[in-house]
Amino acid sequence: MAKPSEGEGTFDLERFRKLLQLMEKYGVTEANLQKAGESWKVRRGPKHVAMSPEMTYAPQPVASVAPVAATAAPTADVAAAPIPKGMTIDSPTVGTFYSSPTPEDPAFAPVGTVVQPDTIVCIIEAMKVFNNIPAEKSGRIVEMLVENGDAVEFGQPLFRIEPA
Repeated sequence: MAKPSEGEGTFDLERFRKLLQLMEKYGVTEANLQKAGESWKVRRGPKHVAMSPEMTYAPQPVASVAPVAATAAPTADVAAAPIPKGMTIDSPTVGTFYSSPTPEDPAFAPVGTVVQPDTIVCIIEAMKVFNNIPAEKSGRIVEMLVENGDAVEFGQPLFRIEPA
């Protein structure tokens, strides 16, 4: 039986390995080679997907950045507001403050309520999870520091209390 000449009938695995090594060494991600009836098409790494015109995103104009910077300044002023004197019940998490289980129900702990450490004073919703917030302190609520539906931050005072 005659031995096939190079490029005919058999696939030269050693040449293929050398090609892959060279591609890796020089950072080449795609190669197309053709010679006398032999054709190699080699691609390394993920295939890049071209975005259709409907999916392309135009960069935002620089002017749209200015209003964002302007709205950041008032937030900084609110954060600089003095923390109320006395004991406070603080938010243990970031989320949305609710004073009652539903809009029709009375508040868990309206001003004047005497609370114990295990008394639920509000709900904070975080990522669609409603967390009951206990007072963790004993005392009488003298001031509610946030409004129903307000976004609250971790450690933000929610109620001011005085010892009962």
